[in-house]
Amino acid sequence: MSQVNIARLHEDNGSALSLEWVAGRDGDGALRSEAASAAALIGHLNLTHPNAVQVLGAFEAELLGADTAARTAFAARLFHASTQAVVVADGIAPTDEMLRRANESHTPLFVTRLGAAEVIEKLTRYLVKALAERTERHGVFMDVLGLGVLITGESGVGKSELGLELISRGHGLVADDVVEIAHIAANTLEGRCPPMLKDFIEVRGLGLLNMRTIFGETAVRRKMKLKLIAHLEKPSQGGQDSVGRLPLSELSEEIFGVTVRKVIIPVAAGRNLAVLLEAAVRNYILQLRGVDSTAEFLQRQRLALKNGR
Repeated sequence: MSQVNIARLHEDNGSALSLEWVAGRDGDGALRSEAASAAALIGHLNLTHPNAVQVLGAFEAELLGADTAARTAFAARLFHASTQAVVVADGIAPTDEMLRRANESHTPLFVTRLGAAEVIEKLTRYLVKALAERTERHGVFMDVLGLGVLITGESGVGKSELGLELISRGHGLVADDVVEIAHIAANTLEGRCPPMLKDFIEVRGLGLLNMRTIFGETAVRRKMKLKLIAHLEKPSQGGQDSVGRLPLSELSEEIFGVTVRKVIIPVAAGRNLAVLLEAAVRNYILQLRGVDSTAEFLQRQRLALKNGR
């Protein structure tokens, strides 16, 4: 289960959102991925079903009134047991009752000059990624023609060499060897490189190569959405190809319940794997646009049989 503690949330977003921590500095609450979505964790003031992060703007501030008893009662309801943090936006100053209650309940209280809607939008985007399910896959993750492609296969099959060839042809490297995959939306997987391995490829015989240094800034990418898995497969011991010459059914693989299209590319001496992978990506892009070469050929064959030619 993923979680983000409030101190980290402030550290990651303090500058961008001008968040000033004014009370409850000893709070150690955390936001967890148990919730259905990040939208269920943060939102405008809700005292009936409290958000984990309550955001108050100018409109909510008008409801406080000048009555001390009312403000005290409001602060008691605001700093509910399930509330992990409170953000007072729109440059509104928190009341003395809110400051006192935040310190008593050890609940972080932040203020910012930014609007409440902007704060909610940016923190929601942050939490979606920070709390996303994550896994690691062995392979090379590339940007090929704008498509995120994960190259997999046994150790020594030539994944990194293929990645290097693709980079030399103008494509971009995201990660080599270890790929971090996050489930950032219902049908979206995002791949990144662990910080330690960023920009590097390991090629047998050459060692570690820095792609940014060798090929320039355009040779690397920070992240990509995973759309295609290209599996490199060595021929079997008997020399037989385990992959059908004309595969009629689409292959796929599921990661976190998201179906990802998969192609298997047999590895053999003399085969130009970079060209084959580029062709596979182009073919998939055409399929996304409704153009299916295999279906077109089968239709042509059916017409020929029907016409007796």
